[in-house]
Amino acid sequence: MAFTGLEPNTPAYRGMLLALFAGGVATFSQLYAVQGLLPVIASYFEITSSRTALAVSSATLGLALAVTPWAIISDRVGRRKVISIALVSSVALGLISCLSPSFEFLVAIRFFEGIALAGVPGSALAFLVDEVNPRAVAVASGTYISGTTLGGLAGRLVASFVADPAGWRWGIAAVSIMAGLATLFFLLKAPSAQGFAPIRDQNLGSIAKKFAQALRGRMALVYAQGFLLMGGFVAVYNYLAFRLEAPPYLIPASWAALVFLAYLSGTYTSVASSKLVAKAGRRNTLRISILLSAVGLLLTLAGNLVVIIAGLLIFTAGFFAAHAVASGWVPVLATGARAQASSLYNLFYYVGSSLLGWLIGIPFLHYGWASVVLCVGALQVVALILASLLPKTDQSLRR
Repeated sequence: MAFTGLEPNTPAYRGMLLALFAGGVATFSQLYAVQGLLPVIASYFEITSSRTALAVSSATLGLALAVTPWAIISDRVGRRKVISIALVSSVALGLISCLSPSFEFLVAIRFFEGIALAGVPGSALAFLVDEVNPRAVAVASGTYISGTTLGGLAGRLVASFVADPAGWRWGIAAVSIMAGLATLFFLLKAPSAQGFAPIRDQNLGSIAKKFAQALRGRMALVYAQGFLLMGGFVAVYNYLAFRLEAPPYLIPASWAALVFLAYLSGTYTSVASSKLVAKAGRRNTLRISILLSAVGLLLTLAGNLVVIIAGLLIFTAGFFAAHAVASGWVPVLATGARAQASSLYNLFYYVGSSLLGWLIGIPFLHYGWASVVLCVGALQVVALILASLLPKTDQSLRR
């Protein structure tokens, strides 16, 4: 009898979800650990806020460049093996980064750490689609995304609170140790592959052809969502801490890091979005999520700290709902080589993070927070227009 996927509410299914949840935590706690430390690192190395953001952008750029090669390897050798190698090697590189003698060395090590981490997002959703019953894919992918939000939150908070008394090096070390424990959990709980079918007849020509096909039509519109929305999202979190630590707020670095608790709203909406997809469809859910995020962004223009935090909560909730819908859409649209299809989404997603997350810091240096809101808002408008071009009624998109 053919394998039809792990059924919900079975031990193997729960093990899969918990393992990928842990993998998401390990990956994104390390990827964004330094984001909560940017003002501290800027002060330590005596550099500008825009240049300091390269500590984040270098890792996301490494991830963007490596996610496709990892996906090709994943299609050949299996998702579980690739994710395991990626997590173990990234923890080792994270520990090395604590010893950085210069900012340039830190940026370089972070780049290689991003390359290592690329194996997880390039394979995780394909792992789910291979092993989970199709009826449960939307919920399962939302659970993985929620793990990424908690990982991003935990990495920023742990790094910031440890760094406050002990310095930024110990902050990064603490996150690497936490990621190591999550990696061990993944290795123990991730089930063996049953639905994986290796793709061994690939060459550069066939791969290029598949990518060219994926970049046309509906897939390109979905990839654009990752590029635009993630670029704006990272920019907001890169520079908000600088705003809060400056007059008139003068909030200490460890307390400013508490703004990352807004990630909890994304943890909820990344799972809850699957329920709205079932009722309203993917296109409508995506558009609603972008609009929600835009409303939250506008609220951060307020001078009142409570309103700023409320706006950040709404902004984050909308972003992660949109990301869950878009990223979960890709492997459903792909008819083959799902890891490669997901890798292209991640490529655009993290190039947006690296490029836009750094570029928007330039107007921030000269014009302040309003320029960040203007730039990110423009990205959201474009994303909303492109989302509206996706078909409303297409059963292949509603599986």
